[in-house]
Amino acid sequence: MPYSNFTFAKAKKDFNLIAVEGGRFLPQVEMISPSTKLQAALEDLPWAIAVGSERAKCESIVYPVLQEVRRILNFQVSLFSGRDFTVAPEKGLNGYVDYLISRSVEQLEIEAPVVVLAEAKRDNLNEGIGQCIAEMVAAQQFNQINEVPISTIYGVISNGTQWRFMKLEDRTVTIDLMDYPLPPVEPILGMLVWIVREG
Repeated sequence: MPYSNFTFAKAKKDFNLIAVEGGRFLPQVEMISPSTKLQAALEDLPWAIAVGSERAKCESIVYPVLQEVRRILNFQVSLFSGRDFTVAPEKGLNGYVDYLISRSVEQLEIEAPVVVLAEAKRDNLNEGIGQCIAEMVAAQQFNQINEVPISTIYGVISNGTQWRFMKLEDRTVTIDLMDYPLPPVEPILGMLVWIVREG
């Protein structure tokens, strides 16, 4: 069963998770100004919104923002897009993820530790919660299997103009029910860089 088949209820039940819903759990972080490259990419924002497809928003908004995070971190992390991330098919932890960030510099193959899973959705961010949680559980298990366990895995769901953050610690998944807008991009970049570097 691919990740996309998981609902919020199914992910909680199958992985015996405790859900905490609330406000912001990330600290107040410094905003980061975008490079001219990202500014140019985001000039297509009105087009991506008008077209309205998930693919347009992925390619024109979400991917350029995540690429910027990689540049800000001096390419010392890896970013994967549309990759197979099969970890435990017997548990339903298989399929493709929209985006995955690892603290490894390896780009040919996904290496531990995986720290962030990002899902792009066309409109309703709630529809991506179960899928993103299942991917976070897979990352947690992937890191453990590869003997590089980390305490917190982060998840991001975005439709391009709204970004929602989650974290998984042991069996507790915390969901920030605030949706952070883009534009402006500066707070989103600040949060993403903090997550990858410090989280």
